[in-house]
Amino acid sequence: MTTMTDVARRAGVSVATVSHVLNDTRPVRPGTRAAVLGAIEELGYTHNTLARSLVTSRTRSIGLAVSAISNPYFTEILQGVEAGALEAGYSLLITDPHDDPQHERKVVQLLHERRVDGMIVAPSAEPAGLVEYLTRREVPTVFLDRLVGDDHDQVCAENTGPVRQLVGHLTESGHTRIGLVAGLPGLSTTTERVQGYREGLRAAGLPFAPELLAGGNSEAAGAQDATRHLLAAPEPPTAIITANNAMTIGTLRALRDLGLEVPRDIALACFDDFSWADLFTPRLTAIAQPSKDIGAAAVRLLLERLAEPDRPPRTVRLPCTFVHRTSCGCAEPAAAAPPAAQERNPTP
Repeated sequence: MTTMTDVARRAGVSVATVSHVLNDTRPVRPGTRAAVLGAIEELGYTHNTLARSLVTSRTRSIGLAVSAISNPYFTEILQGVEAGALEAGYSLLITDPHDDPQHERKVVQLLHERRVDGMIVAPSAEPAGLVEYLTRREVPTVFLDRLVGDDHDQVCAENTGPVRQLVGHLTESGHTRIGLVAGLPGLSTTTERVQGYREGLRAAGLPFAPELLAGGNSEAAGAQDATRHLLAAPEPPTAIITANNAMTIGTLRALRDLGLEVPRDIALACFDDFSWADLFTPRLTAIAQPSKDIGAAAVRLLLERLAEPDRPPRTVRLPCTFVHRTSCGCAEPAAAAPPAAQERNPTP
């Protein structure tokens, strides 16, 4: 097995210099660095990261806990996290908390026991136990997608404004009975999207009708039941907004089972775009979240926290894009450029 001594001998430098190149512990002249890296490549040397972690108390690893990794939204977030971590020289340990508070607490503890340098977590609807565990142990953490309070680093997309925009678009098309299939209670995304729905109605001069708001629990099966409930109302909606991509699938299934055609019989607009949304007939009008950018931003926040443990916590919000297709019942305009990202620093 090739050793650091072999690399040093081939490059004509000391073992200490090879260590500095590998660990970035001291500046090394460009020519010397190139000689060391060339020797490493020529000899096929593999750095022992475990031994390094015993010396530095750092493992150069990040724990990522997100539910429903099979969901295209979280898959794209994972891609953003992975790219950002790899660029910074970190590896990932990934787990699925299943949106269950007890399981969430368990898997996060397992990541912590693996001595990850920090964590990126999409919390459940009941995150109190998780937050208490991470805070008490001072684990550097960034909360992803769902917010837990301004005392923590967190990153997510805008939620309220985009849903308000969907409501406004539908009311401009003449709809006055607009239903919402909302997500799992307790999630900040659910609360904010319901808020956007109500604000959109108010801006259009329409009253909020409780029978037009149904919970789909952020899943396809729940959305099927919610859609049937909405359409069983004495005055059913003429348009429906679904609050995530899984619930969009459930709503489409329910409409198909009821023999209703979109948008001929009912208009549909969705929060969450996905790569095959334009393969449906009709193509789905949707709010697209910057999923990969959310993942990359979470890595940046975590690395900043590791570098400056005492800096104030930050909440970063990224803008969404309105993707106008045909399920809302009108023609597609040219796509608009997304607005610039915004960052909010909570007031102490």
